[in-house]
Amino acid sequence: MSTLLDGRVAIVTGAGRGIGRAHALELARHGASVVVNDYGVSLSGEGTGETPAESVVAEIEAMGGQAVANAADVADFAAAEAMVHQAVEVFGGLDILVNNAGFVRDRMLVNTSEEEWDAVIRVHLKGHFAPLRHAGAYWRAEAKAGRTRAARVINTSSGAGLQGSIGQATYSAAKAGIAGLTLVAAAELGRYGVTVNAIAPVARTRMTEGAFDTSAMPEPEDNSPLVAWLASEDAGDVTGRVIEIEGGTITLENAWAHGPSRDNGTRWSATDLGPVVRDLIASAPAPEPVYGA
Repeated sequence: MSTLLDGRVAIVTGAGRGIGRAHALELARHGASVVVNDYGVSLSGEGTGETPAESVVAEIEAMGGQAVANAADVADFAAAEAMVHQAVEVFGGLDILVNNAGFVRDRMLVNTSEEEWDAVIRVHLKGHFAPLRHAGAYWRAEAKAGRTRAARVINTSSGAGLQGSIGQATYSAAKAGIAGLTLVAAAELGRYGVTVNAIAPVARTRMTEGAFDTSAMPEPEDNSPLVAWLASEDAGDVTGRVIEIEGGTITLENAWAHGPSRDNGTRWSATDLGPVVRDLIASAPAPEPVYGA
């Protein structure tokens, strides 16, 4: 075990399996005490009655670390608040929040039901907002009391949210929303000592196995060293960034940025805009293709 995160307290959501489990183990290896959250659901978000968080806690304790299980639904506002309070009560504070929980219900857009849309948006987007909101309130109160913490948030976006993915309209919309939430949270919480970044991980997991050829995909734990560093005090100068990671390759995403523009000096006429818009498109870089297109 290293000392990169020695004495720091982390929450990792969706940490019972896959990428979340790998994050929890990696943070613990570097000295963090970890609240291992997992609601115990299937790939499509249905209850299974399992308690995978307890297994991860046992793994962490077996290597000499400290951890506690949490079975909260991260999109339940009150349960997310209680999870933050659990970290503070059990370990004496909170320094790191890794928002990772999620599931998929992939459909082509015209086949997506309202229930499928609501479920995926809820667990991914609200499931990022609720823990972040309560952790942010805790860190603001700490700062105002003169106890500013070197707090770190690592959200989980996706290439699907950044470039889009055929058959994943709901998931892509949720992950794009997480990228936007990351930017706003970084701007708002910086005054309290908090950095907020997001990763876009690529790995062989339950989510990807049904949607893609995963034979050449990296393992879940290949994403976790970046999370551990972003969670450290050393990463205090990095915030508001989205970083894609695929095995040994990390890519800093440029996201949306202002491109070419044309000022008419007055209101445009609709009949004049065709050539103008096409000229702007011709002078701008081509967008990256949607996955699966």
